[in-house]
Amino acid sequence: MATSLKRLLIGKPLASAEEQHQRLSKKIALPVFSSDAISSTAYATEEILHVFIIAGVGAAAYAKLVPISIMVVVLLAVVVVSYRQTIFAYPSGGGSYVVSRENLGEIPSLVAGSSLLTDYILTVCVSVAGGSAAIVAAFPSLVQYRVELCVGFIVVMTIANLRGLKESGALFAPPTYIYVLSLVALIVVGLYRVFVQDLGPIQHTGLAAEELGHLGGISLLLFLKGFSSGAVALSGVEAVSNGVPAFKKPESKNASITLVWMAVILGVCFFGISIVANRLQPVPGFGGTVLAQLAEHIYGGRNVPFFITQFATFAVLILAANTAYADYPRLSSIIAKDGFLPRQFSNRGDRLVFSNGILFLSIAAIALVVVFKGKIELLIPLYAVGVFTGFTLSQTGMCVHHVKLKEPGWRRNLAINAFGAVTTGLVALIVIVTKFMSGAWISVVVIVAMSSTFKGISRHYSRVNKATHVEPGYKVQRQQHLVVVLVGSINKGVLHALQYAASLAPDRLIALSVVSDPEEERHFREQWDTFDISIELHTVSSPYRDLTGPILRYIDELDEQSADEMITVVIPEFVTKFSSQWLHNQSALAIKAKLLYRPNTVVTSVPVIVD
Repeated sequence: MATSLKRLLIGKPLASAEEQHQRLSKKIALPVFSSDAISSTAYATEEILHVFIIAGVGAAAYAKLVPISIMVVVLLAVVVVSYRQTIFAYPSGGGSYVVSRENLGEIPSLVAGSSLLTDYILTVCVSVAGGSAAIVAAFPSLVQYRVELCVGFIVVMTIANLRGLKESGALFAPPTYIYVLSLVALIVVGLYRVFVQDLGPIQHTGLAAEELGHLGGISLLLFLKGFSSGAVALSGVEAVSNGVPAFKKPESKNASITLVWMAVILGVCFFGISIVANRLQPVPGFGGTVLAQLAEHIYGGRNVPFFITQFATFAVLILAANTAYADYPRLSSIIAKDGFLPRQFSNRGDRLVFSNGILFLSIAAIALVVVFKGKIELLIPLYAVGVFTGFTLSQTGMCVHHVKLKEPGWRRNLAINAFGAVTTGLVALIVIVTKFMSGAWISVVVIVAMSSTFKGISRHYSRVNKATHVEPGYKVQRQQHLVVVLVGSINKGVLHALQYAASLAPDRLIALSVVSDPEEERHFREQWDTFDISIELHTVSSPYRDLTGPILRYIDELDEQSADEMITVVIPEFVTKFSSQWLHNQSALAIKAKLLYRPNTVVTSVPVIVD
């Protein structure tokens, strides 16, 4: 039943030879790797305004909106130029993690990897929270089900991505393109109505009007905080460079073209929304999202164009999580191959995707959504730290790359990357300082803790490699072989186990029984003699009815008699259907768990299948 359900949900397994056919064209790769960045246009402008409204300087916020947006667009151009270089320099993918590993060393690479993985988890959370906010804005009665909506969307995204990258990309591409078209339509119509038809600002009442009435000035710190909030528009820009191997050949060329497409769409739409918002003056938190307020005002009410915009926004925000689902498993597999994550993350599943990474990402995202109650404003402060830490390390690494290789045009590229490293580093510092108490400290702690965990995992694998490493010519010395068969009563399982143990031709073979009193021992020996079993029988007393303790002590005594002896413990075990397995003692499982950690000890179960 479980196998049938799995096949129904994720499809038939794909052979490794089909991996080339699962690669993405540019048209499919754009929504797969750029939906996160493109979707940020739905909330980046709102985040800038939100900072100023909370600070009580609502009236002055709109004058600073366009200058901040210009700064963000310039920063976007610098980052995109840098990542185009990364795509061609490191076509194997991995983005800032690989760049840092190759040029800056182990610690910076682990920080970059931690930042990216943290960012991807938050991408899923912010995306589904933003999508839920768009739905709630259109249908306010659903606000009480915000968390349930978020969790449901994550589950759907998980199943879709377990089916394969190409299949999920084809499924999610149309909503992304519909969102881009609806957003461009909103901007064009909005600019026309503002500058040609002289459409005035939104008329606010109540608390919203009161917020706009505040005339306080904007300090430099507040301005920088607003800029750092708007800079979340750059989240997801690195995704294309992380997923270069997923593109059709020529991978680097196709990836770089896709990156430019994404940057143009993101820059134009973000700046366009900011200009329209500057004129129409929506107030975040009052009357729905900023995008919803703009659509309602521009289209003249909650009509068909308004709901198309809302549903398109909802869809792209949900599907922005697909960027994380495309990149998190791939990046975690690279880090796992380097020995800093469990090796299970490097295994491909039935559909040639890194299933363990997908499942872990989903579990982590669901946990965060529940903890933060699915509220995007609580998640955003955690978001930008990892984004700009990764940007800074990537561009710093590219600076070292240019200096080392001195390729044609390296001085120009070095200047671009150096400027990018400085600017993104300043933004990362601004985010940490201005939003530290709002939640940025959590991201800092998580990144540091994750980097330390990577080091711990690496040390474990180093110890394993050291313990198992052999030099050429290594010979295994023969050891004496003692087989101990655990017996509790005379039954078919025990007799089969004894026969199997004898077939191993050990140097010594004994049967061991744990008894609770002399009467039980006498009765068992009589049974032994009745069946004429020639194997020597040993019994140990356990007046307190414990099994594992007496068995372990007895085997320890055998070890003391012959320290270089290999001991095989044979355990007869009844195996029934899953529905009735609970009716039987799980003593064999407990014994195996204890014996697993004994040196020079082999544990073998001889199953007796009961239909």
